[in-house]
Amino acid sequence: MQNGRLTMTIAEFSEASGISKGLCYTLARQDKLPIKVIHLGERRMVLSRAEVESLLSGNGKSQDVRPDN
Repeated sequence: MQNGRLTMTIAEFSEASGISKGLCYTLARQDKLPIKVIHLGERRMVLSRAEVESLLSGNGKSQDVRPDN
């Protein structure tokens, strides 16, 4: 576990997954990321680090994350 934190920001997920930060924020606001977004207040969004690590290691659920255009 990095930094002892159990959560990861959207920006950190963007970097880890290789997806642009803008697309990650868009998908998070639309609840279209392949993992649950944790909303803290009106603006703050974080992700479970364990779920992200599971997803990126191939052990998590697979979901199409293409935005609707």
